[in-house]
Amino acid sequence: MEFRSPIKEARGLGASHHGTSHWWAQRVTAIGMVPLMLWLVVGLAANAGGTHAEAVAWLGNPVNAVILVVLFGVLFYHASLGLQVVLEDYVSHKGVRLGIVLGVRFLALLLATTAIFAVLTIALGG
Repeated sequence: MEFRSPIKEARGLGASHHGTSHWWAQRVTAIGMVPLMLWLVVGLAANAGGTHAEAVAWLGNPVNAVILVVLFGVLFYHASLGLQVVLEDYVSHKGVRLGIVLGVRFLALLLATTAIFAVLTIALGG
């Protein structure tokens, strides 16, 4: 009778040790989004019913603009990490999975860039 575990057959086929950094990035961005989202909700509630000029003035405040830029960066990065995990779990074909993950990353980058550009355009009075 042999008491050895079947791990000897799995050597070299296990985790590539990239999952830990991905896991930490998801957790850190999730924790970072809590105060950012609270700030956004409070800011939107405080300006509810205001005019367009008041909204532009609020966004023109450098502190508000910087926080919103950070929020968009963290939000879209966190979303792309989460979607990547879902795709890795449910798309079995490696080529299709890679293509979709790259598409999600590109779309997240495009949306984040567009949102940040819009904030900066309004904040800088362009």
